[in-house]
Amino acid sequence: MTPRARSKTRTRIRQVEGGHTSERSDQLATEEPLEIRLAAGGRTRTLAITMRTPGADFELVAGFLHGEGVIGHRRDARELRYCTDPALDAAQQYNVVTVELASTELPDLPGLDRHFFTSSACGVCGKASLDALESSGCESLPEGFEVDAATLYRIPDRLRDAQGLFESTGGLHAAGLFTADGELICLREDVGRHNAVDKVVGWALLEGGLPLTDRILMVSGRSSYEILQKALVAGIPVVCSVSAPSSLAVDVARRFGMTLVGFLRGERFNVYTGSERIRLPSAVEATR
Repeated sequence: MTPRARSKTRTRIRQVEGGHTSERSDQLATEEPLEIRLAAGGRTRTLAITMRTPGADFELVAGFLHGEGVIGHRRDARELRYCTDPALDAAQQYNVVTVELASTELPDLPGLDRHFFTSSACGVCGKASLDALESSGCESLPEGFEVDAATLYRIPDRLRDAQGLFESTGGLHAAGLFTADGELICLREDVGRHNAVDKVVGWALLEGGLPLTDRILMVSGRSSYEILQKALVAGIPVVCSVSAPSSLAVDVARRFGMTLVGFLRGERFNVYTGSERIRLPSAVEATR
């Protein structure tokens, strides 16, 4: 049997701190898609695909189905199982959970068809998510846009200072759109960081400002696949966060030529991909 996906993924980064750079390994929170299928009366249906860090998948699925009103009690789910076809690539296994319902009929839930893609075979993987982006027409972002490291140092404080709702609630994420000079031109807050990004991109769309090929996106918290996906579609070449990116976020950035910066705090940050867009001081360049 193929080992289940791990919750951490190792990667190589270039760390910039105090005018010096160093290469080292780092660990990312793994991000993989999980396909949720319902089975009843001899029929099987894909209900949704959600991005998650592997681990406690059955609990995740049960909680999701309960929250959506599909099951109300443990007895409503006869069995939860992985789809582990040994003929599949290792990366595709343990990314599908099938829930055998006690009912003999599948529920009629057309509003829950939120999956990004489906497959007639068991299993989905991160590569399929990237391929789906290409199939939808996403292309690598153009080169040419650059930003000074000193500008990146300033934008977390500017984002935080502009978070009016956060000051009063303490429980909101933020997404901010910045110019190459570090000017904040749009900030939106929401309980979900993905929603905050959607609001920023929606503002740009209504203002006729897409694509955002000369802008920087800064998000509170971490960078995930969904955030990189939204930034890619909007044409944003540089995405920064105060925390870590997930493994699939790094994969998206690498595949589509984006610059991904994490742990942007004070005069320190990690560049996970696309370091050519960041202009470093001459003293830093000399240490390469």
